[in-house]
Order: sequence, then C-alpha cells, then structure tokens
Amino acid sequence: MTGLFTEKPQCENITFVAKVNAESLLKKPSVKWFKGKWMDLASKSGKHLQLKETYDRNTKPYATLLMLFDVCSSTDGKDDSGELDFSALLKKRSIKPAHMNTDPDVDVWNILSHAPPSEYEKIAFQHGITDLRGMLKRLKKMKKEEKKSEAFLKKLDPAYQVLKGHKIKLGVEVANEDVEVKWFKNGQEIQKSGRYIFESVGNMRYLTINHCSLADDAAYTCVIGEEKCTTELFVKEPPVTIVKNLEDQMVMKGERVELECEVSEEGANVKWEKDGVELTRDESLKYRFKKDGCKHVLIINEATKEDGGHYKVKTNGGESVAELLVQEKELEIYQSIADLTVKAKDQAVFKCEVSDENVKGTWYKNGVEVKPNARTNISHIGRIHKLTIDEVKPEDEGDYTFVPDGYAFNLSAKLNFLEVKIDFVPRQDPPKIHLDCMGRTSDSTIIVVAGNKLRLDVPITGDPAPTVIWTKGEKVITEGDGRVHVESTKGHCIFTIEGAERQDEGIYSVVVRNPAGEDTADISVKVVDVPDPPQAPKILSVGEDSCIVQWEPPLFNGGDPIIGYVVERKKLRSYRWMRLNFDPYPETTFEAKRMIEGMPYEMRVYAVNSIGMSHHSPASQPFVPVAPTSEPIGLHVEDISDTSITLKWRAPERIGAAKLEGYGVEYCKEGTDEWIPAIQGLTERPSMTIKNLTTGDKLLFRVRAYNMAGPSSPAVLAQPVTIREIMQRPKIWLPRNLRQTLIKKVGENVNVLIPFQGKPRPKVTWSKDGQPLDPSIASVRNSDFDSIFFIRKTERKHSGQYDLKVQIENVEDTAKITLQIVDLPGPPEALKIADVWGFNVALEWKQPKDNGNCEITGYTVQKADKKTMEWFTVHDHYRRTHCVVSDLIMGNEYIFRVFSINLVGLSPEPLTTKDSVFIQKSGIDYKSPTYREHDFSEAPKFTHPLVNRSIIAGYNATLSCAVRGIPKPKVTWYKNKMDISNEAKYRMLSKQGILTLEIRKPCPFDGGVYMCKAVNDKGEDVVECKLEVRQEKKEASK
Repeated sequence: MTGLFTEKPQCENITFVAKVNAESLLKKPSVKWFKGKWMDLASKSGKHLQLKETYDRNTKPYATLLMLFDVCSSTDGKDDSGELDFSALLKKRSIKPAHMNTDPDVDVWNILSHAPPSEYEKIAFQHGITDLRGMLKRLKKMKKEEKKSEAFLKKLDPAYQVLKGHKIKLGVEVANEDVEVKWFKNGQEIQKSGRYIFESVGNMRYLTINHCSLADDAAYTCVIGEEKCTTELFVKEPPVTIVKNLEDQMVMKGERVELECEVSEEGANVKWEKDGVELTRDESLKYRFKKDGCKHVLIINEATKEDGGHYKVKTNGGESVAELLVQEKELEIYQSIADLTVKAKDQAVFKCEVSDENVKGTWYKNGVEVKPNARTNISHIGRIHKLTIDEVKPEDEGDYTFVPDGYAFNLSAKLNFLEVKIDFVPRQDPPKIHLDCMGRTSDSTIIVVAGNKLRLDVPITGDPAPTVIWTKGEKVITEGDGRVHVESTKGHCIFTIEGAERQDEGIYSVVVRNPAGEDTADISVKVVDVPDPPQAPKILSVGEDSCIVQWEPPLFNGGDPIIGYVVERKKLRSYRWMRLNFDPYPETTFEAKRMIEGMPYEMRVYAVNSIGMSHHSPASQPFVPVAPTSEPIGLHVEDISDTSITLKWRAPERIGAAKLEGYGVEYCKEGTDEWIPAIQGLTERPSMTIKNLTTGDKLLFRVRAYNMAGPSSPAVLAQPVTIREIMQRPKIWLPRNLRQTLIKKVGENVNVLIPFQGKPRPKVTWSKDGQPLDPSIASVRNSDFDSIFFIRKTERKHSGQYDLKVQIENVEDTAKITLQIVDLPGPPEALKIADVWGFNVALEWKQPKDNGNCEITGYTVQKADKKTMEWFTVHDHYRRTHCVVSDLIMGNEYIFRVFSINLVGLSPEPLTTKDSVFIQKSGIDYKSPTYREHDFSEAPKFTHPLVNRSIIAGYNATLSCAVRGIPKPKVTWYKNKMDISNEAKYRMLSKQGILTLEIRKPCPFDGGVYMCKAVNDKGEDVVECKLEVRQEKKEASK
C-alpha cells in the first residue's frame, strides 16, 4: 500500500491558545485540556506535547497554551513515554453504526460513574470510546462524591466579596434548630463585639461583619461539633477618585516644581505619567513622590526645558491632567542706573536693582573694567549693585556700564563733572540760570516715571544772591515739605517731586531776581506710567486644542507708546493663571495653543509699554476648546420623486468633546458654485426630505455636521442627481409570521404592519372573504411604504381571510392574511355513567357544541365524594370521550364532572353527571346491626398555635396554625382585632385542618397582633401571635 501514496502527511507544530477573562474571578482559574471526551492531556505531556500558562497582571487575561510538536501519523510502532498518538485523526469515520450514541449533550462520565463495571465496555462502545485503559484511569481519578453532612443542611459558599467599609452577612442552615455554632477567622475563634454580630433565626445561623476593612480579608469557618464548613472573604477596595485636580504651572528653568492632587482615600496608590510614559524613581532622583494623607505630590528639582509637557495622575477611579511650561529665566531690571552730574570733591553713586539676588556683575568705564581702589568702592547687597566714587575728579567723567554675568545686556549712565569757575564780577551781577551747564537746553523736556522721585538741582548765579520763584501755570510753588516743593541754597535752587503722579505733568517756570535784573527758564515735565488695562478679550474662534483671542488697546497708554501685550490663561475652576508669552506680543489678536479639548478656560491680557506692565484686563467669557466633527458618513439617496428627494447619512465617526448640534444640508445645480441651504437652521435627524425641487434639474448635495466649533468638512454625493421619479413595480413584503394563520384570543387587539414598495404611490385596497372591508370591523392606515391593519378588541366574527392588494395602473400585487379568533370552549354534552363494576366506573360523553373556534385538545375528569363534595382530578388533558375511573372507595357515593380544554383553556362550566354511583362490596350480603349513632361533633380546638415572627419588609410571609373541630369550623382572621377577610393583601388557605395566612409583600405598617378564630355549633377557639416587620437593610453583594 505504501507505493499508492503520491504525498504523505507532513509533520508540523500546532499551538492551541485559550484565554479567560479573569477580572471578575476571585481565584486563578483551573484549566484542563482533553482529547475527545475522556483523555486528560496533562498526563500525556512529553516530547510531543507541552502545556504552558501565562498571566498579565495589568490587563488580567489568563491564557493557557497547548503546543503539539511533529504532529503526524505514527507508522514505526515505537512506544515513547509521554508521546501522544494522533493517528486516530487520520481514520475515516464517515459511516457510524446506527446504535452509536452521538448526542453531544450526553454526559458519558455521569453514566459511567453510576454503572456497574460489567457495563463499562458496552457503554464505551455506544459512545465511541476506543481506549478502555485511558477511560478506566480517568474514572479512577474522578473525585468521589462528597459525603452528605449531617449537621449542615446548607453550607457557606466557597467565597464572598464585599466592598471596603460595607457590611456582609455569612449564613448557614443547620439540621438541629437548638444546636450552637462557633465562628473562626483564620483559625482564631471570633468573639461577639460591635463589628461581629451573631444571629440565630430558626435553623439559620448568621455572622454579620460591619464596616469591613482589609484586615477582614481572611478565611472564615463555621464549626458544629466535629463538622465544619469554610469560606473565603475578599474585601475589595472602592475606586479611588480624584477630589482636587492638578493645576497648570509655569516655572522658570532651575526652579522647583510641585504638582499636587488630592484623592478620596488616605494611603491610596496613584500612578504618575508624563506625556503617556509612567514616571518612576530613578537613581538621579529627578522625580520624587510624596504622600501626605489624601494629598499626593510630584516634586521635580531644578526643572529643565525637557520637563515641560502634560503630566497625568491616575487612580483606579479617575485621572487628572495638567500642563507644565518651563521658560528660560529672564532678568528683570527693577531700577536702572541714572546719569549723574557732580561737583569736585563730591561723591558719585551709581545704583541699580535686578530681580535675581544671586546674579553678579561687572562695572566698566568707557569699556574698561573698573577695579576697586581707595576712592572707588563696588558693593553687592541682595538685588542691589552699587559703584561709589569718592572725591570726584575731572578724570572720573565718562560712560559707566554695569553688565550682569550670563546675560546679554547692560545698563549705562554718564557721569558729568561740574566745574565751578570763580570769576571776578562786579558787585551788581545780574542773576543767571545755568541749565546748559547740565547738558540740557532750556526748552528740553524732563521725563519721570510715575511713582518715582524727580529732583532738579538748577545752578544759579547773581550778586547779590537772587530770589527764586517756581510756578506752574499761574500757581506759585513755595518752599515746604509737601509732595511737590522747592528749596534754595547758595548757588542752587532745587525742585523736587516726591512720587510723581499724572497730574504733575506740565510746564514749570523758574524766575530768579536781584537788583541787577532777572532771568527765567521753562522746564517741561512729562510723567509717564504703565498703561491702563485693555478691555475684556473676546474669543473669535476655537479649535481642538487652541483658540484665537482678540482685544482692544487700552484707553490710555500711560504717556508712552504700547510696545506689546502679555496674554494669560487659566482653567475655569482653577486659581492659577499661566502666562502664554514672555516677550511682548505687538498685535491685538493672539492664537493660544496647547490646551486640553473639552476643558473650559478663561483668558486675560496685560498691556506693556517701556515703563512696565498694566493691570490685567477683565477675564474673557469662559470657552471650551473643541474641534469640528469629522464629516458625516454614508451619505446616499434614500428616495426620489419628481419634486423631492430624501437623503440619509450616519453620524460622524469623531464628534469630540462638544455636543453635536445638528446637520446642515445644502444643494447646488451642476456647473455652479452657489450652495443653497435646504432649510433654515439645522436638523437633528440623520435624514431629510427636500421638497419643491424642479423636475429634471441635476443637483449636487452635501451635508455638514455642526458643533460649538462650527461646521465640519462636507460629505458630498459623488455624482449629480437628476430630480425625476423612478418607476417601481408594486411589491408586498409579507412578514414571515403572517404567512401562517394568525391566532388571537377574544378581547385581544390585532395590530399588523405590512410593508410594500412601488412608485408612484400605489393604491391600497383591503377586503374580507372577497367583500370590501367594512370600516366597523377593522381600521386601516396607509402610507407611502406600508399599511397598518388594526382591530382594537377582537370578536369571533372577526375570523376569516383578509386580502391586501396594492396597484399601480395595470400592475398589482396581492397578499392574504388568515385571522382566527379563539375563545373558551363550551362544556361537553351527554355525560353518562356507562357501567359500574367493583371499584371502577365507566364514563362516556360527547364533544361540546361550541369548541371556541379551535380544536378541542382534551378533557379534565373530576370526581367528588358526596359527603365532602371536594373535587379531585382523575384525568387531565384526556383526549378520548370515554374513560374509566378506578380505585374508588367501597361504601362511598360519587358524582363526576368533565371540563373541555382547547388552546385558550378550560371551559367556564363543567358537565356533571345527573346520577351518583354507590360503590358496594361485591359477593357479601351483610345486614348491619342498628346502633345508636355516635355524636362525633366537638368544639373547635387549635392543635398547633400561631408563633411570634419577625420578618423583612418586601418579602412574602405566612402565618400557620392547625385546628380541629366537627362540624368543620368557620375560620376568620383578624389583625389588631379588625377583620381582614376581604382585604386583597391577604390570602387565607385551609387544607386538612392546616390554616395559612399569606401576607403579600409586607411593609412596616403590617406589623401587629394577628388572631385566628374558629367557630362551629359546639363553640369557638382563638389563637394569636405578634408579627414584627423589619425594614430591609442593604447588604453587600457576595
């Protein structure tokens, strides 16, 4: 046979993978691999078969792998330990014996476990098991049935689960109601306390654990004598939410950064990420993580440009994102050095103040570094740098410059040496103002920054010493200690403004007089200040992570041109503003980027001139960065007529953070670019019918989705559409359930929708049994696409065949519906006793006249003893019209009745035999002696009393007792001495002297004293109990 094969099976490796979602499992699942129904592959692990298991703790999928190596038909006959023979896979099994059982639902191992060993071979053959040795090995390994406990009727479940902080109740059912149980936790007996509560209710024993903590995650055991049952309790921590979100921050390079959030639970674990990458403690201690109760802080020491980005903190119940911006540190000049004019032997002091007290610098004179000496002193105290020159000499005059170390700018000022010349003048020397001696012209303007001090030391000459008068306009400024004051010394007149303000601006005049004459000079003083704040900015447009903001320039520029603006933003619920630009932005329109989509923001603006920065403007209206949606998808023509068209589409794939406001539909003629809106405004539905179009026009259509950010890209039909109705043959699409007889019960409604097609709109006609449909029988509503047939309340006369016809000119289509209205049948007829023998009675009857418009499916036969007149069912759903009633009791007299049964149910009334049957003992004639009839009557007496009960609200409850009495006593139930016999909430049952009161879904109001009273001719008896209804408490899910 070997030579007949043209190609032999090739050996190859095969891997089977099975994955289990283990998120909701309390333990690692146990997985076994089988070949067929019986071979456990774990016992065959070896050279050709291996089993492996993997488990991912993050995504929690549990995977098991079955790997087969060199799978092929075995032909050498060698037996290798652990080798798996797959030759059975190559056998042809197309023909199976007729007696072989192939039902996949049959549990062959259940059959084998209950069968005697002598039947094993027969059962294996019937179910296709060929390896008897493997079958016997597995049967031997099968777990033996656990011995039934004598102490426990219901044991603890294998495991329970509860949320941290909640409570849980563990319960067992014991066989002996009076037995005591002990509870153990991890082998230690549990003592009763406020957290552990023991309860005993009937046969139930409960252990309630309040306010579960992680310490309660343990194994619990209930012990009765020598028997015990054990369970495991798993305490699950509730999700940790973020109470206080991270705040956006902007820092300078080298500064310390602390990102802080607050979570809902102390000691919770959080995960920090930067731009999607998890942060961990590294050797360089770049990141430090701090926990303080519910607060979690991420600390970055000496921030660098690379540390900028989006930082995210995650818990198992939420996350928060914040942006960190790291800017290069810029040195700000708080006070620059000023030009000095000094006289010989005076002291010259150059002073400047910068923002960073750690910055050092170098002083230069005419480009040459200044070195400290006996007359020159250089000091650096905090942010202030000073250069002091004592006893100024003419050679000290020049340009002095201060250069901060590490910064590419400098501060310069000029030292002017005032040389005092003493000339011989006559005693009558007219006064002279020497403004030109300071390098200024008489009409020069002096600029002073608001808030700064302005001091003008004006040299004057004249003999005798002149008098000095300062004026501003017509107002004379006198000597004094006010904010603006003047003073005179020998050879000088001094004008001082302390803390210059805007109203100090103007032209000041100085007049010097003596007997020899007078001299005047005008000095123009200009006070400059920071500008007023701009108006509140307006948001022109928003994008996915950006916005365009615009504002108006300030009303007053501070007396100096505006050189730019500084823009800030913040999250709406935050208190931290973040600066978006450090260099003044010259325009009044700014695009802000790197925002989080869906997060509300506010913007504000500062104006900047050469003096400084204004106060901030009012905040803008809150806005949310959102992007337009993607274009709608699936745009197509649903229907078209001579003057209208119906378009349909689906929602965009990406909607974004903003709510979809609606869709805009437009059309234009082919060859033009004028798009015309189909309707005013937007439509919320993903479909639209455009009417009043011109027949024959070729139109293009497009749809755009709108949200807060505006319209999306349009979805456009690929080809122009010609507005012309397309002829379509009429066709009825009869639903599958209407192709058979539609059966309804009397009183039910009929609501049938039958779709059809056809263009133009077809004519729809209904008829019943060949006659036009009477509107009083059924209602019909027709539309362009379907017809609805409706009967509000069915009657027997509605049965019949209904025909539907749709017609367009000479073309039509028809469909029919058969409606059958069924009702309860009438009683059988002609019931008679056909024969009596022994303890048997033969009954015969005929079918009912009224079968309820459907087939009679059977009969119910009942018997009753004339003494008690209690009916008992003998035959149910009996299909024949004659039967035999057996096992009757000798000496009793019986009557019989029969009900008809159809699809709806039992007939309302039975047919009862006119005569009764007395069952006599055959073959013996016995004349009974006459005795005085014994009086068996007795007063009612309760043999089993009512028991006080405590129940839970919302669950049905019953109260039971037993009574005896002859004749049968009348029973009445009372609640708080009020008769409740006619109340629907209660149901009273009585069977063989057992009295039961059922209370349906009791509430706390139903608690009270319940009494049962039995009365007959001989007397009465009463029994009562107390019922307590407890409110249900929410318990943790197991």
